[in-house]
Amino acid sequence: MRPIPFLTALLVAALLFLAVFKRDDLLAFAQGTAATEAPSPAAPQPAEPIPAETRPAIRVVVLRSIARTIDSAVVLRGETRAARQVEVKAETTGAVISEPRRKGNFVAAGDLLCKLDPGTRAANLAEARAALTEARAHVPEAEAKLAEAQAVLAEAQINHTAAKQLSEGGYTAQTTLLARAAAVRAAEAAIASAEAGLEASQAGIEAAQAAVAAAEREIALLTITAPFDGLLESDAAELGSLMQAGSLCAEVIQLDPIKVVGYVPETEVTRVALGAQAQADLATGETVTGQVTFLSRSADPTTRTFEVEITVPNPDLAIRDGQTASIAIAAQGALAHKLPQSALTLNNEGQLGVRVVEPGDIVGFRPVRVLRDEADGLWVGGLPDAADVIVVGQDFVTAGVTVLPTYREITR
Repeated sequence: MRPIPFLTALLVAALLFLAVFKRDDLLAFAQGTAATEAPSPAAPQPAEPIPAETRPAIRVVVLRSIARTIDSAVVLRGETRAARQVEVKAETTGAVISEPRRKGNFVAAGDLLCKLDPGTRAANLAEARAALTEARAHVPEAEAKLAEAQAVLAEAQINHTAAKQLSEGGYTAQTTLLARAAAVRAAEAAIASAEAGLEASQAGIEAAQAAVAAAEREIALLTITAPFDGLLESDAAELGSLMQAGSLCAEVIQLDPIKVVGYVPETEVTRVALGAQAQADLATGETVTGQVTFLSRSADPTTRTFEVEITVPNPDLAIRDGQTASIAIAAQGALAHKLPQSALTLNNEGQLGVRVVEPGDIVGFRPVRVLRDEADGLWVGGLPDAADVIVVGQDFVTAGVTVLPTYREITR
């Protein structure tokens, strides 16, 4: 093995080690100065914390707000709903023989919607009525048989009594007495048979009456009419179409009055009362008023809300079924402050509120609840009667910080 390449490799490795790990010492050696004698740079000293009392106070703008009593409305989202809506269906089978009414037309209660072909139903009714007449004719005959049997029984009882008295005096034979007793039992059996015949005749009458009523009902079902005043939401069944029991004839809706339906959170349900005045702003821009006519006693199991219905007059049928509405239901008045929307903020726990200036110009946080939303601000509750609310700079301070407030005019 040649020593020169090996020594060369060791020399190169030593130079690389010095260049990488002992660079400062190598530079100092090259300059003729020992690395250990070079003055070390002064280590940076940590900055002294500025005492809180000497920090400059943050400037904020404060609104001096005075609480006022407002009509605190319960605001909901909802939709309009027809007062009544029904699918009128056939209850029997038959072909439609009437001209169809077209959707959008007004119908009054009792107006014809569909007329079905009677077929042989008239003949069935005549047959049922004939059977009823025949059943009624059997009643007098049954009654006559019963009367005859009763007369025979009376005669047999008289003969039996006379034979019994003669037998006791020894003037008639014992066989005669037995014959009279047998005659009485035969007359009693005849009466039972006559009564059964009369009951069968009466049962036949009732069966015939039921058959007549069924035939008349079947004929009545051929005429399908509107159940109430309203509008046709669909075309009536077409002429010639075959209707089965359950087939749709037409759909009728009633829009006057109309209902506005919303859902009240369980935290607000106690503020809604039956008969309360309510206002609904429709998506079309129209505003309508009405009264609360229904408030559910059972909460929806999924949303934990309670259904509320507001009845609104709709004489011109301008309000349609299914329109989106913003509902405001009048409730008992409450003290509230009107603040700009930008004044609201969140604390570290995510609670909605405002930051206020407390005595000593110290910042505090007060949770609030929004009572009403208007174009120029929010009405909020949860603050004292008078409050200094920070409206500019509230996001740059926290509770306990000292601020330098600039006050706005008092809210009027």
